[in-house]
Amino acid sequence: MHRLRTTFARLRPLTAAQTAQRLSRGLRTFQPTRCPNESVAAEPFLNGTSSNYMEEMYYTWLENPRNVHKSWDIFFRNANAGALPGAAYQSPPPLSRTSQGIASVQALAGGQVNVEKLVEDHLAVQSLIRAYQVRGHHIAKLDPLDISCVDFDDAPCAVGFQNVGFYGLAESDLDKVFRLPTTTFIGGNESVLPLREIIRRLEAAYCQHIGVEFMFINDVEQCQWIRQKFETPGVMQFSLEEKRTLLGRMIRSTRFEHFLLHDEFTIVGHNCFTQNVFFGVQGSGDVKYHLGMYHKRINRVSDRYITMSLMANPSHLEAVDPVVQGKTKAEQFYCGDTEGKRVMSILLHGDAAFAGQGIVYETFHLSDLPSYTTHGTIHVVVNNQIGFTTDPRMARSSPYPTDVARVVNAPIFHVNADDPEAVTYVCKVAAEWRNTFHKDVVVDLVCYRRNGHNEMDEPMFTQPLMYKRIKKQKGVLQKFVEKLIAEEVVTTQEYEEEVARYDKICEEAYTRSKDEKILHIKHWLDSPWPGFFTLDGQPRSMSCPSTGISEDELLRIGNVAASVPVQDFTIHGGLSRILKGRANMVSQRVCDWALGEYMAFGSLLKDGIHVRLSGQDVERGKFSGDFTHFFSADLLHSHRHHVLHDQNVDKRICIPMNHISPDQAPYTVCNSSLSEYGVLGFELGFAMASPNALVLWEAQFGDFHNTAQCIIDQFISSGQAKWVRQNGIVLLLPHGMEGMGPEHSSARPERFLQMCNDDPDVFPLIVFTPKSLLRHPEAKSSFDDMLPGTHFKRVIPEDGPAAASPDKVRRVIFCTGKIYYELTRERKNRGMDDTVAIVRIEQLSPFPFDLMKAETDRYLNADLVWCQEEHKNQGYYDYIKPRLRTTITNTRTIWYAGRESAAAPATGNKQTHLTELQRLLDTAFDLKAFSGKP
Repeated sequence: MHRLRTTFARLRPLTAAQTAQRLSRGLRTFQPTRCPNESVAAEPFLNGTSSNYMEEMYYTWLENPRNVHKSWDIFFRNANAGALPGAAYQSPPPLSRTSQGIASVQALAGGQVNVEKLVEDHLAVQSLIRAYQVRGHHIAKLDPLDISCVDFDDAPCAVGFQNVGFYGLAESDLDKVFRLPTTTFIGGNESVLPLREIIRRLEAAYCQHIGVEFMFINDVEQCQWIRQKFETPGVMQFSLEEKRTLLGRMIRSTRFEHFLLHDEFTIVGHNCFTQNVFFGVQGSGDVKYHLGMYHKRINRVSDRYITMSLMANPSHLEAVDPVVQGKTKAEQFYCGDTEGKRVMSILLHGDAAFAGQGIVYETFHLSDLPSYTTHGTIHVVVNNQIGFTTDPRMARSSPYPTDVARVVNAPIFHVNADDPEAVTYVCKVAAEWRNTFHKDVVVDLVCYRRNGHNEMDEPMFTQPLMYKRIKKQKGVLQKFVEKLIAEEVVTTQEYEEEVARYDKICEEAYTRSKDEKILHIKHWLDSPWPGFFTLDGQPRSMSCPSTGISEDELLRIGNVAASVPVQDFTIHGGLSRILKGRANMVSQRVCDWALGEYMAFGSLLKDGIHVRLSGQDVERGKFSGDFTHFFSADLLHSHRHHVLHDQNVDKRICIPMNHISPDQAPYTVCNSSLSEYGVLGFELGFAMASPNALVLWEAQFGDFHNTAQCIIDQFISSGQAKWVRQNGIVLLLPHGMEGMGPEHSSARPERFLQMCNDDPDVFPLIVFTPKSLLRHPEAKSSFDDMLPGTHFKRVIPEDGPAAASPDKVRRVIFCTGKIYYELTRERKNRGMDDTVAIVRIEQLSPFPFDLMKAETDRYLNADLVWCQEEHKNQGYYDYIKPRLRTTITNTRTIWYAGRESAAAPATGNKQTHLTELQRLLDTAFDLKAFSGKP
C-alpha cells in the first residue's frame, strides 16, 4: 500500500478545469504510472493521470470494495499485495460472460445498453453522492439572516459540485434510473432511483437547514451511522405531540427572557441588596451570570432523578472547559462509571471564543486519553456570527468557528437556529452519537444576536447592515408559531393561552421571591461537599490532626516501594539499583524525598483516601537527563518510578502503590499531554468533586506553571472568595537556583504569596518542590519524624550548637527551601556553628507569626537576616519583610542577603550562578556586613 500512496504523490495534480474536463470523459481518461511496453488499450479503466479521482476511488474502495467497479477492486487489491501500480491492473472478465449480470444491467436501463457507459454513469452518480456528503454543508441554508456568504470574500457559498455536468452526466440523464451504492441511505427501502430524485433527496439531506461535516472521520462505521441519521427519507418527521411540546418549551425560554427584560429595573432594584450578601460569608462575590448551580430534578421521560451542575466560570472565555471535564471525570470515577453511561458533560461555547481560545484545542486533546477521557462531550456552539464587534472574517482563518473539532474526528452538525425542529433533531442525534460511540460531537447553532453585546452596546456602529436586517427579522418563536398554525398543529387561541399561563407563573414566582430573606450559599454551589464542614450539625474544626503513622506501616510501605509486587516481571537493570537503594534507606529508618512521598501517598491510600497525581512525566519523575551537563552522575536517574515497565512484554506495567493493602483506595498516576493550562484546569475540576481525595498536579519545572496562570488566578486563588467554591488541589512546582537558566529555575513564589490573604483556612496548597535535593545526602528524614503524634513543622528551628547557647549567637538567618543546605555547609566551613543560627520557615502562608516570635525572642542579642537565593524583587522577601517586622520589636531590624534585583529569574551561565551564590553567602555570614539601612 505504501507504493500506491507513493504513486498518488507522484501523479501531477490537475487544475479544477482539467479535472472537470477529464471527469466529463469518464473513466476512459484514467491511467496510472505504467511501464513503456504496457498496452494502453488493455487498460480501458486506467487511462490518464487524475490523482484526485483515483484517490477518491481508493477511499471509496476502502469503505466497501463493492462500491467500486470490479477493475478498481482488482487494482487496489493487487496494489495492497505489493504489485507495482503499472502491473496492478487486470482486466476483469467481460460482462458478456455473465448472462445474469447483463440481464440485470439491461433491465435497469430498459433494454440494450452500452455497458461501459452505464458503469461510467453509475460511478459518476456515486461521486455525485459523495460530493454532497463531503461538501453539502457549504451550500446549506444555515444563516437565519441569509448573509453568511459575504462574511468571507471567497466563501464557498456556491461550490458548483451539484452541477451534474461536472461528473460527465447530462441533463438528459436526470430521468434515468441508477442503482444506489451502499454508502448512501437516501433510497430508504428502494435500491434504485432516478437521478433527479437522487439529487432532490441529497439536497434535502445536506443542503437545507442542517449542514453535516463528517466525511473527515476515518471510521467507516461512524460515517455510515451519520449517513443513516440524516439521509433516510422521513427521518426528521415530528408528531403533533412533539411539535406541541417543542412549542411549549420555546414559550418558556422566550417569555422568561421577555419577563426579565421588561421587568429589569424592578428585579435589579429588588436584588441589589441580596447580590452583595448572597454568599453570607466573607468574600468578594461575583456577577450573577458567573455563578454556578447544583440541582436535582425528575426527568419526566425516564421518571428518574437527574443531577445538573452548572459550573461557576470567569469572564476568561473557555477557561472553564477543562474544569468541567475534570469534574465529570471525577464523578464518573467515584460512581464506578467506566464507560460514561451515568455521567456526562455538555459545554456551551461562543463562536469567536471557540475559534480563538487555545484552551479549546487543549481540552479536545484530552478527550481520548485514558486517564482524562470523559467518554464523549457534547459541545454546543452559540454562533451569533460576531465576536462583540468583530466580524468572523477578522476573527478566524477557517470557514467555520468549529473547525478545531476536526482534529479529534468529532462530527460537526451546523444548524439554522431559526428552525426549532432542525435544532431539536440535531441535538437528538448528537446525544445518540455520544451514547453510541462515546466520543465528542459539536452542534453549531447558527443564529444572531438581536441586541448588543451588553446593555450599553450599540452594534450599529460596527455592523450596520447586519443589524438593519436583524431589526426586520421575525423572532424564532413567532416564526415557529405561524408555521404550526398553518399546519393546524395549534390554534392562535391555544398559543395565546399558553403564553398567558407561563407569564402568570413568572409573576407569581417573582411575588414570592420578595418574601425571601436569606439567600442560601448551597443554591450557588456547583460542587457541594455535604458533611465536610459540619459534624452533627455543628461546625467542624479545621485544625490538622497528627499525620504520623506506626513503624509497622512505614516498614510495610517502604518495602512495597523497594519491590516489584508482581510475579515474572522484568525491570530495567538501573531500576534494580534504585529499588535496592530504597531498601537500604528503609533498613536505616530514613527517607529521601521520593521515599517520603511514597510514605505520604501510601498511608493515605491505606486509609481509603484516593490519590491522583498528574502532570508531564510524573510516572517516572523528572530530571532524567534533559540538562545532563548540570547534574552529577547520581542525579541522572528519575526520582519517582511509580510505574514499572516490563522489559520483555510490551505495555505490561506494574504500579506498586496499588499493592499496599487489599482494601486500599486506588492510586492514579498518569502522564499528561504536554499541556499546563488544560491539564491543571482538568485536575482542578477533578479535585472539586470530593474533599476526600488528594489530587496533585506537578509541573515539569515550576517555571512552566505560568502557561496555566489563568487557572491559578481565576479559579485557584480567588475561587472561594468569588464563588464559595472549595478545592483541595495541590500544585507541586520544582523550584531552585541551580544555574539552569531563566526558564528552569523559578516557580515564581512571589506571585503565589501575593495572591494569598493569610487566612488560616485558605485552600488549596502550593508546594515548592526540590530538584537537586531529590538526592541530596542531607535532605533526608528519620522515621522518628513520621511516627504517631508527629505533625507538619511550620518552622524548623536551629538544633545545633547555636541553639544550646542562644546568648552567644550573633546572627539568626531565616530562610526557606534549598538555600538552607548551602548555608549550613558554608557555616561549617567558616567554623561559625555556635555563633550563627539558621531557622527554616516551611510554611510561608499563612505566616507562622507565633513560632517566628518565639525564635526571634530566643536570640535577643543577634542580628536578624532573611536569606534567599532568588533575586531581591522575586522570591519571598517582599512578603516576609513586613510580617517579620510585625513579629519583632521596633528596635530590631531585618536585613537582606540574596541576589540583587533582576528582570530574569536566573542566569543560564554556570560560572555566573556560582559567583552569585558565593556573593550572597559572603553577605549572609559577614557579621560586619550590615551597617547601613536594611
